This record gives sequence, C-alpha cells and structure tokens, in this order.
Amino acid sequence: MAEFSHISGSRAEMVDITAKGDVTREATAKGRIYLRKETIQAIQQGTVIKGNVLATARVAATLAVKDTPRIIPMCHQIPIGAIQVDFSEEESWIEATVMVKTIGKTGVEMEALTGVSVALLTIWDMVKSAEKDSEGQYPVTRIEGVCVTEKKKGPANG
Repeated sequence: MAEFSHISGSRAEMVDITAKGDVTREATAKGRIYLRKETIQAIQQGTVIKGNVLATARVAATLAVKDTPRIIPMCHQIPIGAIQVDFSEEESWIEATVMVKTIGKTGVEMEALTGVSVALLTIWDMVKSAEKDSEGQYPVTRIEGVCVTEKKKGPANG
C-alpha cells in the first residue's frame, strides 16, 4: 500500500522537515496550452488587446512560484533562489517551462508546477475572447501535459 507523507492517521498535516539538512534543490516543470492558429499569431505579433501575453504570463508564473505555500496548504515556505520562465511556440500550442532553485530542506516541485499552471492560465485569460466560438465555448483551447520534467538534489552550497 502506498504511504503518504502528508497523512497522519486520517488527518492531513505538513511534513516535519526540521531535522533535514539544507541542500541545493531544483525542479523543472512544463505544460502546454493549445490555441487557435490566429491567436498564436496575434501573440507573436503583439496585437492582443490585453497586452503582451508572454511577458504577463512570465510575471504571473514568478508570482505564483513565490505564493505556492499560500495556495497549496501543505507546502512549506522556502527561500526561492532562482526562477526561470521560458516559452516555446508552435502553430497550435505554446509550451511554458518553469525552473525553480533553492537551498533548503524540501524540494521545489510544487513551486515549478504552480508556476507553469498559472502561466498557462494567464495566457488563456488574456486571449479568451479570441478563443471563444459563436456559442461562447472553447472548442480548441485546452491545457495539457503539466508535469515535472526534472528534479535535482545536491550538496549545500557555501
């Protein structure tokens, strides 16, 4: 049977990490948003009415990483050492990649996943008027493949 570190008896609780040593930690996550070809062209050309979509999504991802313990109840507050947000585009999708680094007692996977998710949601929010069909639905728009692609743990720096 699987053992869950955040469950004690029948109660959810934060894992005690006080006895763990500080080490360098890094996590990278990615995900894609699928959009209409015309919407992606508008993003690339900078003609989206709400403004620069990817610059806004980059800021939103950064804020989300920093706010992860406020959003996800059992996440620890940890010092974030670095955040890198990148985007790649194809004809039908934009992929967001978020890398987070820290020196601490616990990993930064949830921070990276939260950053990617909020970046993609921000893109959706900024272009939703262009993505709706005549009935107000989103027949093309979808977010997929949000996952951790890499996790590193090493000795403490200093």
